[in-house]
Amino acid sequence: MAGIQSRRRLIAAGIACALSAGLVACGSDSSSAGKDGVVTITVNGMPPKTQPVDRTYFEADVKAFEKEHPKIRIDAREGQMDPKTFSAKLAGGQLEDVYYVYFTDPAGLIQRGQGADISKYVKGVPYLDQVKEDYLKVFTGADGGLYGLPNGQYSLGLIYNRDLFEKAGLDPDKPPVTWDEVREAAKRIGALGNGTVGYADYSKNNQGGWHYTAWVYSMGGDIAVKEEGRWKAAFNSDAGRKALQMLHDMRWTDRTMGTRQLLQIEDVQKMMGSGKLGMYMAGPDNIPTIVKQFERKYEDYGVAGMPGNATLGGGSGFMFNPKASPEKIKAGIEWLQWKYLNPDRTEFEDKRASNNDVPIGLPLDRLFTGVAAAKQDLAHREYANVPQGNYKPFIERNAGLEQKVEPPNAQQIYTVLDGVMQAVLTKKDADIDQLLADAAKKVDGILTTVK
Repeated sequence: MAGIQSRRRLIAAGIACALSAGLVACGSDSSSAGKDGVVTITVNGMPPKTQPVDRTYFEADVKAFEKEHPKIRIDAREGQMDPKTFSAKLAGGQLEDVYYVYFTDPAGLIQRGQGADISKYVKGVPYLDQVKEDYLKVFTGADGGLYGLPNGQYSLGLIYNRDLFEKAGLDPDKPPVTWDEVREAAKRIGALGNGTVGYADYSKNNQGGWHYTAWVYSMGGDIAVKEEGRWKAAFNSDAGRKALQMLHDMRWTDRTMGTRQLLQIEDVQKMMGSGKLGMYMAGPDNIPTIVKQFERKYEDYGVAGMPGNATLGGGSGFMFNPKASPEKIKAGIEWLQWKYLNPDRTEFEDKRASNNDVPIGLPLDRLFTGVAAAKQDLAHREYANVPQGNYKPFIERNAGLEQKVEPPNAQQIYTVLDGVMQAVLTKKDADIDQLLADAAKKVDGILTTVK
């Protein structure tokens, strides 16, 4: 906690004003500040009242931040970036100064001029130089400018039922590392009978396209590539065909994926929570949902790294209203760094969470490298209340995998790829080559709007 206390003393002494020409207004008489020099910023991402613990933490953090930063006020609001209402909110002056986005959003927002360039305001921001470069690239425009900051990250792997592994004669501490091994493990788990399903996957509401992207990445392919300045579909490839063929064979030849298809995340989590599913593709953050909703134990589940050589990584972050004043942008950066990109607070956050039955020690949010990562790891180990050994296969393997982000215009592409997944999983005689060719043409059309 010494690091936190030291930083508080520095801020109280006004030294924080030296960061990046001052991350806070520091008495600026700009029109965006009140007569007392206080800058008020609107931010979204506040947890809803249906998540009482998270909301309580958030509100407490706002109060603590404002106490340490007496010249900044946080007007927090629920919600995230909704593509259906975003443009209207921006045009009508209703968009928050600092707004929450997923990694699939920034490219389009930057291209359309719907985010502020914050490059000149981030010099000297604590720990920013230790945020992984790939996640900063998500918020970097074609002009090289930085338009936002990440606050969370995930990598997909395999969630698996350790008890079913043991019953099937599989070692739960050595989960599959190739898709052939996944297929063989699914056969042995499916052979247990009593409605047990070896492997399940999503195929609707854009989740099928999302997972197909991860399949293709893991097999060495891409969904889209940029050639000679233009984006084009790239999944009509050996990797794309191998992924669909594996899914087809597991579904129809091995019959280890069950007869019920057109699934989405809630369906598969319910299957895992019932104790009847061996494996499915997901991030470690799925485990608390399963444990809480279906009254399971953390000891029941393990996490494996993605089979193959690459995995899909995604996440979230915040961007800035292009109409926000420099003072609001500086204040927003200060808030984001303090709240989300602050390894000095990890010990405090873990201790607080551990006292409220919140899982500590899941392999999540690997945003940092270097000293920042080491600080977070130390705190997580001290306050861990979930079985660390169950996640060792994921941690060890994930460190060596290429982390690939989602393609541009991802949600539109996923809608197309949903259809590909659905056809393979519901039609035994699905023509894989034709499916890929047709989908590639549609995706090429979607990508014409990307620069």
